[in-house]
Amino acid sequence: MIYKRNRLFYGFMIIIVIILGLCSRKMATVIPDFLNTYLGDALWALMIFLAFGFIFKGTKTKLVALMGISFCYIIEISQLYHAIWIDDMRKTTLGGLVLGYVFLYTDLLAYAIGIGLGIIIDYYIALYKSRLPLMP
Repeated sequence: MIYKRNRLFYGFMIIIVIILGLCSRKMATVIPDFLNTYLGDALWALMIFLAFGFIFKGTKTKLVALMGISFCYIIEISQLYHAIWIDDMRKTTLGGLVLGYVFLYTDLLAYAIGIGLGIIIDYYIALYKSRLPLMP
């Protein structure tokens, strides 16, 4: 599906997803273990999808999803690489949030779920916009 995404709305959604992701880590004792294990990674992938949608506002959803999942998988695979300089970056808060720490196959599934959620959101926004009356 292709439509012009509203950058203000997507920017707002990115901020909401970031807040939800950070809260999911802070409230780990309240969230059930199974959900807690994958929620942060799925929200991170959703944020990446939304960011690519924000940057490439007129691009087809399939391409945005492909860019998003590729980015997430590349970051995850990069966690197999350990050199002093990149491990030092991972020790910082921002570096740890962006680059992660340890490669896990299960994170790949969580990213797919997050990107899938982004596709669903994108689809329903486009559907909603297509039903609005055209303004002169």
